[in-house]
Amino acid sequence: MHGDPDGVGERRQNRGAGHRQRLRDKFLERGIEAFRDDELIELLLSFGTPRTDTKAAARAALKRFGSLPAVLDAPAAELRKVRGIGPKNVFALRFIQGVARRYLRQRIVGKTYISSSRDIADYLIHEMRGLEREVFMAVYLDAAHAVLGSEILSEGTVNVNTVYPREVVRAALARNASALIIAHNHPSGSLTPSPQDEHLTRTLYTVCSFMHLTLLDHLIIGAGETVYSFADHGLMARVEQQARELLDRL
Repeated sequence: MHGDPDGVGERRQNRGAGHRQRLRDKFLERGIEAFRDDELIELLLSFGTPRTDTKAAARAALKRFGSLPAVLDAPAAELRKVRGIGPKNVFALRFIQGVARRYLRQRIVGKTYISSSRDIADYLIHEMRGLEREVFMAVYLDAAHAVLGSEILSEGTVNVNTVYPREVVRAALARNASALIIAHNHPSGSLTPSPQDEHLTRTLYTVCSFMHLTLLDHLIIGAGETVYSFADHGLMARVEQQARELLDRL
């Protein structure tokens, strides 16, 4: 005897498949901007469980975490607490997040920093936002300020990150870099630089100057879509002046 003699489950499954196909068609016809955030999450979740209706789970995830970036940045353990999200859905979200990070990282290589600072900021935001610990990164550039690559140089605790200037310089020289941009995140979400941030920038700028390296900027990544730039706020100019005064006294 069949458990579903009226075929209700099959019709529901067919409707779900039709709905997801309409979402795919909408993307092909109108692009990503035509989607609400819950629709994007729904489609991403469906990659993990293509025969399951993921609409309710997508809305629940968006309600729990508050935004599309927060859903993508959420730890796997937290995602699994959402009703309707299982290991396969978590895999789909984490895989998409990983692909996006690699894409953004590789896209900036070879581009000139002055004309693609927004691209670099987008990459750093995607790479560092939502992390539970402080991470310090460096982006290396050649003499024409084209990006050579990037890497994480240190990881700390929730609000402490130990950075050794000699290691930063050593890593830059190993890449044959002529200039660099440094960046770190604030897990608290704040974009305000601390006195320690300013001291580190001043120290790094001075040490880099001795090695004929140019420190172009120090970026702070918070919780949103913007970054704090030392250069844009005039702090790099102040750091440069202080470093020159120190070098003149030597």
